[in-house]
Amino acid sequence: MIDNILPLIGRKEPLLLKDIAENEKELTNIVQNSKFLVIGGAGSIGSAVSKEIFNRNPKLLHVVDISENNMVELVRDIRSSIGYGTGEFATFAIDCGSDIFDSFIANGPKYDYVFNLSALKHVRSEKDPYTLMRMIDTNVFNTDKTMCQARDMKAKKYFCVSTDKAANPVNMMGASKRIMEMFLNRRSVEMPVSTARFANVAFSDGSLLFGFNRRLEKNQPLSSPNDVRRYFVTPKEAGELCLMSCLLGENRDIFFPKLNENLNLVTFSSIAVKYLESLGYEPVECATENEARSRVSELKAQHKYPVYFFKSDTTGEKDFEEFFVEGEKLDLKRFESLGVIKNDVNFDEVKLRMFRGAVSEMRSAGMWNRSQLIDLFNAMIPNFNHKETGKFLDGRM
Repeated sequence: MIDNILPLIGRKEPLLLKDIAENEKELTNIVQNSKFLVIGGAGSIGSAVSKEIFNRNPKLLHVVDISENNMVELVRDIRSSIGYGTGEFATFAIDCGSDIFDSFIANGPKYDYVFNLSALKHVRSEKDPYTLMRMIDTNVFNTDKTMCQARDMKAKKYFCVSTDKAANPVNMMGASKRIMEMFLNRRSVEMPVSTARFANVAFSDGSLLFGFNRRLEKNQPLSSPNDVRRYFVTPKEAGELCLMSCLLGENRDIFFPKLNENLNLVTFSSIAVKYLESLGYEPVECATENEARSRVSELKAQHKYPVYFFKSDTTGEKDFEEFFVEGEKLDLKRFESLGVIKNDVNFDEVKLRMFRGAVSEMRSAGMWNRSQLIDLFNAMIPNFNHKETGKFLDGRM
């Protein structure tokens, strides 16, 4: 599958081949002698991480995810591609924010490494105050809670995935991850933590590219912005990056892929064109959504396919992506294809308590609105440049 994805995202070779090869002996040795917990382990990134761990034969691998269906597919995928290892492998369909999960942790084994891949990752999730509050719960408070649980069991490392959208955030998703990084920095004085900021995972669950597959299955047109440029990694590359950050990263390190702005920033519309061409279809650009919807059968019979491209005008869409900001200390020499942001202990305890207290007050009152949450995020991130247009992705095809 990777050979099919790479040409679509403007690359010829997997990103981390050399770095993985040079560090494989150490990675395998750590995995074979360790016990792992992967939270959110059945999503696109989580399942990639779980497979990278399982492939190196861990002593124990437990995977927790709220999605029972995705968990079933993860097990089928592992059994069908890798098979069986000598250690214990088990999955649990549990919400990590629940008291059931707390009991699971209290009565379970002591893990050496805890990966947290659970997240609300979509920009479209900021359209209403209730999903926004769940985003805060998942991306910030559940992260802080599970890191405390890892600390209490004396785990060697806690890893949590961040996002490139946390660098100079313009949307609430990216800002929530930036605030998450603040909470992680505070906990880093209690136990080691590392994380990763990386690009869009090509064809990951719920992504626009994932949607291309679904549109073709359902005989529906492809639609995408033609002015939004993004970096992309494959699911396997995402799994490898997370594994390397957790097992090889130092305390407070943030790993990111070294992708070239000129070579690797690509538009969704260009991927749509390449995607259709790889399947033997000639893209036909339509002027409106209605035209695109109405011409699928006609064009498909001619080995053509309708596409609708548009200028982005929705809330929270960043024109381009970046992995670090001015002033962050970088190590660009340790790895060939990975950079590392080196962080000191740097957090504002007053702000973190204010944030938790403000959210608690809103929830105790039983009601809140987007403006309140945006104001709170602005207080946490002074340079937060929230891009508000009044339009959201759910209003697009």
